[in-house]
Amino acid sequence: MKNFTIAAALAILAAPAFAQDLTPTLGDAANGEEQFNRQCVACHVVADADGNVLAGRNARTGPNQYGLIGRVLGSNEDFKYSDGLVALGEAGEVWNEANFVGYVQDPTGWIREKLEDRRARGKMAYQVRAEQDAYDLYAYLATFSDM
Repeated sequence: MKNFTIAAALAILAAPAFAQDLTPTLGDAANGEEQFNRQCVACHVVADADGNVLAGRNARTGPNQYGLIGRVLGSNEDFKYSDGLVALGEAGEVWNEANFVGYVQDPTGWIREKLEDRRARGKMAYQVRAEQDAYDLYAYLATFSDM
């Protein structure tokens, strides 16, 4: 019984280490909105479950960004993702700040690095050049997600 109590206590203490904090840490949502309208609207939209467009222009090249933060990679049923992004999702990867920032700055390179597969590819060709813009975009999209 003593061993069980110790193991249970250690599990409780370790739980926060395994939890994923999805809260933006380095981004500015207001600048993220500006960047979304500048860099993302050609391909992406933010539309709620009722189809109300909250951001963007109803673009359909890329997946809907509503509820993105915390979502499993490659799991939006309305979009056909690259095999690499789906594989990462099947491995349990979610859209947290680090994954989002890494991906939007170099989609194919990021997927290849995460999978350790030089042949893996992403579908998104666009790259957010400035790292701060990527953090700001994450903060903005977080305003449309339940975290």
